[in-house]
Amino acid sequence: LCCECGQFHLLLDNHLYNFQDEVDDELICHICLQPLLQPMDTPCGHTYCFKCLENFMQEYNFCPMDRKKLSFQQCHKSSLLVRNLLDKLIVFCPFKAECQQTMQRCELEAHLQNRCPGFKKYKSELQRKKNPISKGKEDAPTKVETNTAKDPEVPSAGSSLVAESSAAAVVSLGTAEPGLVNPAFEETEEGESLIQKYNYRTSLVAETNTIEIHREDPEEELGMRIVGGKDTPLGNIVVQEVLQDSVIAADGRIAPGDHILEVNGVNISSVTHCQAVSFLRHPGPVLHLMVLQEKGFSNKTAQQDSTSATNREVIHVTLIKRDRSEPLGIKLIRKTDEAGIFILDLLEGGLAAKNGKLSRNDRVLSINGQDLRQGTPEAAAQIIQTTESRVNFVVLRQPGMQLSDPVEDGSTSNSSSSSSNGGSPVHHRRRLDQNHYRRKSNYQKGYVSHEKTVAIKKEPKESLGITIGGGRDNKNKLPIYVTSVQPIGCLFRDGRIKRGDVLLSINGIDLTHLNYYEAVSALKSNAASHSVILKALEILSLNSTESSLDIKEQGFSWSPLWITWLGLPSYLHCCQDIVLTKGNLESWGFSIVGGFEESKGNQPFFIKTIVPGTPAFRDRKLKCGDEIVAVNGVPAIGMSNSELIPMLKEQKNKVTLTVVSWPGSLV
Repeated sequence: LCCECGQFHLLLDNHLYNFQDEVDDELICHICLQPLLQPMDTPCGHTYCFKCLENFMQEYNFCPMDRKKLSFQQCHKSSLLVRNLLDKLIVFCPFKAECQQTMQRCELEAHLQNRCPGFKKYKSELQRKKNPISKGKEDAPTKVETNTAKDPEVPSAGSSLVAESSAAAVVSLGTAEPGLVNPAFEETEEGESLIQKYNYRTSLVAETNTIEIHREDPEEELGMRIVGGKDTPLGNIVVQEVLQDSVIAADGRIAPGDHILEVNGVNISSVTHCQAVSFLRHPGPVLHLMVLQEKGFSNKTAQQDSTSATNREVIHVTLIKRDRSEPLGIKLIRKTDEAGIFILDLLEGGLAAKNGKLSRNDRVLSINGQDLRQGTPEAAAQIIQTTESRVNFVVLRQPGMQLSDPVEDGSTSNSSSSSSNGGSPVHHRRRLDQNHYRRKSNYQKGYVSHEKTVAIKKEPKESLGITIGGGRDNKNKLPIYVTSVQPIGCLFRDGRIKRGDVLLSINGIDLTHLNYYEAVSALKSNAASHSVILKALEILSLNSTESSLDIKEQGFSWSPLWITWLGLPSYLHCCQDIVLTKGNLESWGFSIVGGFEESKGNQPFFIKTIVPGTPAFRDRKLKCGDEIVAVNGVPAIGMSNSELIPMLKEQKNKVTLTVVSWPGSLV
């Protein structure tokens, strides 16, 4: 719960307020459609919220309103007069049950902290729930953990994987993991295996670890997205994404692709998706997770270097920037004899040098939860530069080791060495390919969709009172859906449009092909008329015990569950092409599940695992839970697992995967 606005929202999102009156359109941000917060003016005369504009400018280089060329550095704070007008807007206290007061927006934080009985009650209840163990816990950013058994990235051998609190599994490519595409262990035409011929790769190594997560606030989000469940072809619960500046990112030990086996001693490897979400959202100061983590392929070099992995320490360090542009003063390199990124130097007087916890030759394992064990200095610099304030490092340190001179690895000096204070190359985000196509699928297990038409008579200046998410410019190419129905709009009064509904059209204008900003514009222009006709799609659960899970969320920022997206009709599915390339001796590095079975009929093909250090892992576009629709343009619908895998293996150096990607459930 945010202590400034008294409502639940993501850390990086704007504060939320319940306004007493309709706010003048001149004071509305045309990105989020809410009254402006920290207003910023553009040179072309438009005004947006600071966070809205900042997020927009990370994707685009033009003004959202007139599309004139724009950079964030050209924008400046709005005048004091505008800021004062916004601060004086009248808002309701969010704790309506205990407090019916209204006040100026700028007074709400002080009201909550000093006078609100509802917020006081909330804090006392929160305090009662807290476990005393959290009070004795060391501060996470300065906590140093010792891992003397193994290098966190590459285990030395099967026997060395076993520790007191972890069990290991060495998974043979030829047997245990069904559907691993193009494994390294396969016969050549001469009948000799690639491993015997080149003595390079042997087996895929994975291990289970018990991870203890601490939360100062027992109800704080963990900050990861999950997919899977026994009611889907994936079976297991798999981490799809770790969000920046989250509890999981700060801890640094859980990465995308990890399989969650247990939560606080409860086996969740055979529960439904909704049940797993419920277990992971359960509040508490300490969370014990047992996870299966794939470590990549074992190789000869890793075994020879295993002795050097002992006496290493895994260290967690948090650096706090005063603003997004502040440099950390870290020079990063990569070396030819060892994978990963290393700290070459800490610039004197820089933020990292003043902090004193990072050292030369530290190997960077992750930054803000982003796995960099096989990463590049450019990728690390980009994460640092786009972070607003907290930069969470997890590094590996071997005491007494001096850094050897950096060696060029065949690329330019810019790509061998990088700095977080502006010296690294700038990588612009790839523009989403608009040439997507749709495909047919009848997989809607557990959920059905119901189309409805809502006709409303309203005053011309009365707002619809909804906020939306999605859009075809979204990284997952989502349809437009309702994220909240505000109590001041006409749709709240009508009651038929609900949170989670997918918006199909307004007054005959199709919304299903629009990006977010086009949809905002269409909704806003049509809301000015006396009557509005909305067509929407409501997704309903067939299981009554799970239908209310995403409504009861107990403080979690709302977003649709991953499994509900699988219930969308086929005409709302948008696909994107992902092109992977590899060398002759490499595996594609992902496994698949699903396909046609006599007993189950047609099921989608899902990506189940992505192996560290492989082409699929390095590309970073493919995610666990993505659905494969076609391979090199050949539709996968109707194929069995045994038909699709040989097709993938036949692709020697390049393959184009057409996928549908839905965002995982937030926990």
